[in-house]
Amino acid sequence: MTNHDSCIIRHFSHYCRLSEQDKALLHELEESPRDVRAGEVLWQENERATEFCTVSRGWAYSFRNLGDGSRQILEVFLPGDIIGLREFAFSQRLAGVAMIDDGVVCHFPHRRLLDIFRQSTTLTAVLFSISSRQQALLTERLVNLARRTAHQKLAHFLYEMYVRLDQTGAAIDGRFRLPLSQEQLADTLGLSAVHVSRTFSAFREEGLVLRERHKVTLPEPEALASVAEFDACYLNDSVRPIFLEEDAAAMRPTNGAAALKT
Repeated sequence: MTNHDSCIIRHFSHYCRLSEQDKALLHELEESPRDVRAGEVLWQENERATEFCTVSRGWAYSFRNLGDGSRQILEVFLPGDIIGLREFAFSQRLAGVAMIDDGVVCHFPHRRLLDIFRQSTTLTAVLFSISSRQQALLTERLVNLARRTAHQKLAHFLYEMYVRLDQTGAAIDGRFRLPLSQEQLADTLGLSAVHVSRTFSAFREEGLVLRERHKVTLPEPEALASVAEFDACYLNDSVRPIFLEEDAAAMRPTNGAAALKT
């Protein structure tokens, strides 16, 4: 697999510039890939937490099963994402994880993360940023569930997926793949599948969203963002400015070097 083909390298590169050594370390996280099928459960909540996995291909989601038999989808994972990062500090799984469609995942033990911490300050900073971003995604999902209308919920989710996919080059001219079923969207947004279907129909009539099976087109993405009252700050920040400042400081002459030039 080349650097260009690696989803995790493209994902990490969104945050900052990576050295060849950093890329080699990330390549090791995509060793021993395993084919997985749509609907396959990678792990259940309360199971022992001893490893992470990276999504090399396909989509996945985390979930909690509720006492009444219903299910709440918490997070949606895209190619290049790391699953289970939050559970590094826990001995048991906080949520189950299942595949949305066919894909490829690579498992690696928690101790592998310690190797990255020892060998790369850059990747450590990016992992910290990814963990922070996942927390921000969950916070925004909570607001979406609790305080927005059905139209805003679906509009917000679709635009969020568009932005996340666009950042890794997987959305082109407002078009992207959305493999979630209406039932899965309903479990994500706290709506019924019928309500999701009706909202998609309303968006089509308004020219905001065109959906054909698993393909979605946003004719005017910013119009959908306006309906959602979308604020992309939780998706746009990166650690790139920190490293740019460090590069600039490293290139700045010391007092002694400046004195030699005078």
